[in-house]
Amino acid sequence: MNLLINEIVEDLLEAELTKQAMTPLTQKYSNLNARDAYHIQLEVIKQKISSGRRIIGKKVGLTSVAMQQMLGVDEPDYGHLLDDMKVMSDGKVKMNDLLSPKVEAEIGFILGEDLKGPNVTWLDVMMATKYITPTLEIIDSRIADWKIQLIDTVADNGSSAKVVVGKQLTEIDGMDLRSIGMSLYKNGELISTGSGAAALGHPAQAIAWLANKLHEFDITLKAGELILPGALSGAITAEAGDTVSAHFGRLGTVSVTFE
Repeated sequence: MNLLINEIVEDLLEAELTKQAMTPLTQKYSNLNARDAYHIQLEVIKQKISSGRRIIGKKVGLTSVAMQQMLGVDEPDYGHLLDDMKVMSDGKVKMNDLLSPKVEAEIGFILGEDLKGPNVTWLDVMMATKYITPTLEIIDSRIADWKIQLIDTVADNGSSAKVVVGKQLTEIDGMDLRSIGMSLYKNGELISTGSGAAALGHPAQAIAWLANKLHEFDITLKAGELILPGALSGAITAEAGDTVSAHFGRLGTVSVTFE
C-alpha cells in the first residue's frame, strides 16, 4: 500500500504542476479507503513543506448536508492551507495557475491559542479564537471534470487551491456567528446568500470537528493559523475576467479578480 500511496502522491503533484487533470482515484484504485486518502494528503503536504512551503492553516469542507449527500458521506473533510495559497483581498489570481476553479465564501477564524482534540467543543473554539475575517476559498480539483468522491477530494487536499483573506479583523466577543449574513457576488451580480449556520449549524462547531478529527493524526491547530470552517453557500464557477466578492455585513468585504 505504501508504494501505491507514493505513486498517487506523485500523480497528484504532477497534475498540479502541469495543470493536466487526472483520472479519478476512485475509478483507478478500487481498494482505497478514506484513511488511505488522508495519508496521501499528508504525504503531499510533507513533500511541499520539504520544498519550502509553510502551513498557515486548515480548511473544513463538506459541511453542508447537501454536499455530504452528494458524495455519500456523513461527516466533513479537511485540507491544509499553505503560504503560497494566500491572496490578500482585492488581489488577482491567474487562471493559468488553476485547472477549473470555483469560489466559496467563508468566515475565517484566526486562532490565538492552540486547539487539540479529542474533546474540543465549539465553546473551546470560540475561546481560542483571536479574530474572525471574511474569506473566499478558491477550490480547484486535480481530478478531471470535478468527478470526485470523498476519497478523491481528501487525497487532493480537500480540493484546495487559494484562500483570499479580508483586510478587516473582528473580535468575536458577544457575536452570534450563526446569524452572520453573507452575500456572494460575481461581477456585481448577486449570486447567492448564506449565514454562519450553514457550516455545521455553527462555524465554530465545524472547527471543533476538525480539531477532534486531526487528533487521529496527532495534529494540532496552532495559534496564528487561519481556519476555514466551510462554505456559507454553494460554490460558483470563476473564469478569466471575473471579479468575485463576498459581503459579510459588520465583518467587512473580501474580493478577488481572476485574470
